[in-house]
Amino acid sequence: MNLNPVAERYSRQVLFRPIGSAGQEKLRQARVAVVGMGALGTVMATQLVRAGVGFVRLIDRDIIEPSNLQRQSLYDEGDAEAGMPKAVAAAQKLQLANSLVQIEPIVTDLTWRNAESLLSDVDVVMDGTDNFQVRYLINDVSVKHHIAWAYGGAVSSYGTTAFFRPGQTPCLVCLFGKDPGGGHDTCDTVGVIAPAVSMVASLQVVEALKYLTGNEQALASSLIHLDVWNNEFRSVHFGSANPDCPCCVHREFASLAVKTDSLTVSMCGRQTIQVRPQNPPQASLEQIAQRLQQVGAVRQNPHLLRCDLGDVQITLFADGRALIHGTDDEAKARSVYARYIGM
Repeated sequence: MNLNPVAERYSRQVLFRPIGSAGQEKLRQARVAVVGMGALGTVMATQLVRAGVGFVRLIDRDIIEPSNLQRQSLYDEGDAEAGMPKAVAAAQKLQLANSLVQIEPIVTDLTWRNAESLLSDVDVVMDGTDNFQVRYLINDVSVKHHIAWAYGGAVSSYGTTAFFRPGQTPCLVCLFGKDPGGGHDTCDTVGVIAPAVSMVASLQVVEALKYLTGNEQALASSLIHLDVWNNEFRSVHFGSANPDCPCCVHREFASLAVKTDSLTVSMCGRQTIQVRPQNPPQASLEQIAQRLQQVGAVRQNPHLLRCDLGDVQITLFADGRALIHGTDDEAKARSVYARYIGM
């Protein structure tokens, strides 16, 4: 018996009764955005694309480096050597896995300027980020435009995840307040192991699949915490939204309204500072590459250029944003940018 190639591809998933043929068709029509193509994002994007979600947007500001390969499952040594943008490399790998899915890579930093345009036209947003600043931005867009999103975080051997549905569950601000404050563990301070990442990402995806296929009665509706090293798994039911929540009750979208951009951001897990100037350079990447060839070795591809200055390296993107590698000093990073790129 010759099966339809599309039917054969998803046959095992369709046999799973809660999804079935009707659910598979809903997945084909669904649109999902993955914010952050690091450890969580690569696992989530792989599962979503292979499951047959019709449109997947991959958003990431970073490039691939050797330290990523321990847990970021879509990338290889060649990607790290070339310094490929994560979103672009991921899209290329995933398109080979499923040519039926439309995959849109976006190499950018998610900010108040672009969050609504990038996230408001999808059915679900998947959180693969490593900081609460961006998560609060996702939460604002979610509540404002009534879009579900899957929160997730993993460091060391533990992680936390939750699936938020505006009007049905509390929002992130209800759970953590307007400002979660500092002092959180990060992969830069306590490391992270891949099994914790995979577990959290898989829980995020399964909630998204339930939602997208119309199985909302199966959603966890809880904050889930796990520790794969110490064999712990806890689930805390959401309860009701905070009646005084400034976001989902009073509809104050603080992260969207802030209208300021951080000039520098320290990147998790390595000596790298992101610099985003208020006024991007007017020169093209080609023109800047020609200038930088006088001071260091330059490599360029359609998405970015890289210049090795010896003690530090510059990765410059077409929008003027740069990663300054080799320092944790924000003042030095700004100085390097000003000296070699101009600001």
